[in-house]
Amino acid sequence: MAASLFVTGTDTGVGKTLVACALLEAFRSAGKSAVGMKPVAAGREGAHWADVEALCGSSNVRAPAASVNPYAFDPAVAPHIAAERAGTQIDLQKIRSAFAELSALADVVIIEGAGGFLVPLNPRETTADLARSLGAPVVMVVGMRLGCLNHALLTHAAVLAAGVPCVGWVANCIVEHMSERPGNVRALAERLDCPLLGEIPYMAQLSARNAARFLDLHKLAVAHG
Repeated sequence: MAASLFVTGTDTGVGKTLVACALLEAFRSAGKSAVGMKPVAAGREGAHWADVEALCGSSNVRAPAASVNPYAFDPAVAPHIAAERAGTQIDLQKIRSAFAELSALADVVIIEGAGGFLVPLNPRETTADLARSLGAPVVMVVGMRLGCLNHALLTHAAVLAAGVPCVGWVANCIVEHMSERPGNVRALAERLDCPLLGEIPYMAQLSARNAARFLDLHKLAVAHG
């Protein structure tokens, strides 16, 4: 059975895709076969979904498109609303089946969530239910900006309340100049009961491969396959 990680964020736009791809690149550099998964994508750009393409580009395993991305919707709105507009409903069993297929193909599966950890997926279930049903430990991406302490601590509490282990967090510097950034990183490191896997600096153009240099896989409290 492949090892897996579920990448969630403290909000939308905090760099989940960058970190998920950086993890894929890091595992590839460690000699592992790694594949990315985006269970639900919302927000098509032209003919493509950018986050799905990015995950595929950082994977070193070729996998069926329907397994990598079981649900894809055009509008960039909440997943359950996008599904309603498309006349369908997101089914966690379909996602679990796709995940099982990917797990048979690679040493590591990196799953990128949609939005934050409690985003609704259908009338009854949220991203938290998805992470729990897949049995994938969480890596939390913290977008380093004003308000990140509250967002990070609330997200971490939600992960623990869902009964899902949080095995690490990443400080992603999404604004060029953040007042007291080192102090904010230190405050989170003191309060979160999981290791800081790395601090990714702000750069106008940053590839996943370069971002991977700032991550330390040895700090992950999860088997690497």
